[in-house]
Amino acid sequence: MFAVLKTGGKQYKVQAGDVLRVEKLNAAAGDTVQFNDVLMVGSTLGAPLVAGACVQATVIEQIKADKVITYVKRRRKHSSQRTRGHRQQLTLLRVTDVLDTGADKTGVKTAVGARTKVEAADAPAPAKAKKPAKDAAEA
Repeated sequence: MFAVLKTGGKQYKVQAGDVLRVEKLNAAAGDTVQFNDVLMVGSTLGAPLVAGACVQATVIEQIKADKVITYVKRRRKHSSQRTRGHRQQLTLLRVTDVLDTGADKTGVKTAVGARTKVEAADAPAPAKAKKPAKDAAEA
């Protein structure tokens, strides 16, 4: 059975045993993660997501993509050149299971992007500093 999942702003068609390169996730090598944003499982279409469906995968390693070089040259009076390089950080995954129901009962942690803020529910909100009261004599 195959599924279409969404992560990192992209969609991937996967089935058990596939190896994926996705945007970096907060997971170490060997961890098992679960993708709950499943758009399609087999012939079942979601509106927009399939309720209760998930894709489980094992993290193989954190890798970097090939280097992309950008070159800018300005001509005429302001002759300047700039060369920049960028290597996107990726996570290499192996899909282990595609579930069409029971995603909430698996106990596997949800895949979260590396740049996504994860707010702890137990942490108290930071207290705001209070301004000192002005004296009536000064006013």
